[in-house]
Amino acid sequence: MTQPIALLDGPLWPYLALMLFAVLPTEIWRWLAVGFARGLSNDSPLLEWVRAVATALLAGIVAKLMVSPPGALAAAPALVRVAALAAASVVMLLDRRRMMLAVLVGEAILIGGVWLFAAG
Repeated sequence: MTQPIALLDGPLWPYLALMLFAVLPTEIWRWLAVGFARGLSNDSPLLEWVRAVATALLAGIVAKLMVSPPGALAAAPALVRVAALAAASVVMLLDRRRMMLAVLVGEAILIGGVWLFAAG
């Protein structure tokens, strides 16, 4: 019987597996994209298409979360979810540079709405 490799037999194995099977496969594509995008201008049709696809994917995910929420989000009434999305959207429309503020406003309304409906 062969002896196990010490690194693979210890408590660090899950971290090594995470790096090998999760981080490296995705990071390779990110670095390739960065290298490829260096030659593109911000007004390039290819970059506009990539932005449109990314926006469509994000809109699809948000719509799925609104219609059929998973886990603890399912406990939030639909009205509270819609109000949180609307408030975050308003903050983003007012100032596009404050994305974190929009996220925090949406979260605050979601948490406050769930708390309000649970207390009442």
